[in-house]
Amino acid sequence: MPPWRFRSGDLACAMVIAVATATAASVVVAAGAADGEAEFDYRKLSGIIIPGFASTQLRAWSVLDCPYSPFDFNPLDSVWLDSTKLFSAVNCWLKCMLLDPYNQTDHPECKSRPDSGLSAITELDPGYITGPLSSIWKEWVKWCVELTFEIALKLRGGPSLVFAHSMGNNVFRYFLEWLKLEIAPKHYIQWLDKHIHAYFAVGAPLLGSTESVRATLSGTTSGLPITEGTARLMFNSFAASLWLLPFSKYCKADNVYWKHFFEGKAHINRQQCDEMEYSSDNSGWPTTLVSIEVPTVRGTDAYPSIMDITEDITSNMECGKPTLLSFSAREVSDGTLFKTMLDYDPQSKALIHQLEKYYQGDPVLNPLTPWERPPIKNVFCIYGIDTKTEVGYYFAPSGKPYPDNWIITDVIYEFERSLLSRQVSYNSLSWCKQWLGPKVNITRTPQAEHDGSDLQTRMNAEHHHGEDLFPNMTRAPHVKYITYYEDAESIPGWRTAVWELDKANHRNIVRMPVVMRELWLEMWHDMHPHSKSKFVTKVKQLSEVH
Repeated sequence: MPPWRFRSGDLACAMVIAVATATAASVVVAAGAADGEAEFDYRKLSGIIIPGFASTQLRAWSVLDCPYSPFDFNPLDSVWLDSTKLFSAVNCWLKCMLLDPYNQTDHPECKSRPDSGLSAITELDPGYITGPLSSIWKEWVKWCVELTFEIALKLRGGPSLVFAHSMGNNVFRYFLEWLKLEIAPKHYIQWLDKHIHAYFAVGAPLLGSTESVRATLSGTTSGLPITEGTARLMFNSFAASLWLLPFSKYCKADNVYWKHFFEGKAHINRQQCDEMEYSSDNSGWPTTLVSIEVPTVRGTDAYPSIMDITEDITSNMECGKPTLLSFSAREVSDGTLFKTMLDYDPQSKALIHQLEKYYQGDPVLNPLTPWERPPIKNVFCIYGIDTKTEVGYYFAPSGKPYPDNWIITDVIYEFERSLLSRQVSYNSLSWCKQWLGPKVNITRTPQAEHDGSDLQTRMNAEHHHGEDLFPNMTRAPHVKYITYYEDAESIPGWRTAVWELDKANHRNIVRMPVVMRELWLEMWHDMHPHSKSKFVTKVKQLSEVH
């Protein structure tokens, strides 16, 4: 299998093993263990953190002299994110950031690799996005993750809590699919039960993110002091960036066991779409994702390279009325968008190459397909809602060369009366509601400390697979709520819960005290020897766990 090189903002396999028990928790567990009532010693739990987009440090592994700048790059110097060098030597800094879009190799003059340890995700330049881009190999995703779990089990003596944020969930999914192919089915479940106690999927883009389309076509700076064109150059050089593309909920992946029949043969792992994809609108998304005005002039005459600007393109395009082309989520993820744009934007060739080689040609799975609930005992899906969200874009030619050849002329947001989220659309984040059972208990409480007077419940709500589940509950003005959807019926031994947090920012949700509080309460509930309820009771914030 060809190596898959990442330096993508949301991908970080610089995973961290963290102690997931506190002194107070140890006391509770010790009491339970003494009575012989605890299922196992929860003091042996460890935490494995899989960070999200732009969430780990990147350090130089070579020497790079930066002309006309007092700053050079030496081995172990911070690359992502060193704002001083970014400000003073941006072209030099880019050499350490960009990858070849076709073979995913470093720039000849600079090599960078992800940092390791807890500091890799905590010691970042303040004021910018939450961290650096990762640089890893696809092969390393597999053995690195497995080795991390094995180390955690050996060091602590028990299973792990997996805490994945944003695209870190995609990394975890890929590992699970790879593991399924490597060991027998019954051993696969045994391995998961032995190594993973609970999986917390935080802000998981389960159907992709529309913002990745914007980053691919015009660039997204994420607050960095660079131009959108420079941001686009970076984003499109990382093959893993396409892992965030939005895709249809009606198109599934090929059978995961195909490799047993096609070993050693060329195979394209394409999407398999059902009838709903062609009879419904927009691939299950709120709107058409991409609409692009294309000129009558095509090819390099329409968009010259930087070295090829020999004529006034603007006057050429004015000779004919532009055509508006629209693309659904399926047409974005299967490459139709980029193949159509090839006549107008030759740089699309690299994106087509990445899609075919690293996604459709992947021997484990095509990750641009929806995934089912992983067979882990306890799964918690957590995300923010009720924030303005971009769900569609209109692009037009700018008359400039790549990477500035497209401009956004209009942005479509989710409807005002619908549930909203930031950066990742609600329908993508809430896909994990499909993992809930046929009956669900819904509870809504304020995020802040409360006495239970503003608690609303709806017990044993009917949940039909493929349909969303809405609470139909009231809201007090200026109060931020958290809404819990918890299995009332499920497969024996499994628990599934979805937490929706009002006004929770996608990037910062991992730092919200309410998320940490609820995570700890659930863990304490599990370890408490006299727990009676399936989930933590919500009668009172910080109340005793029963």
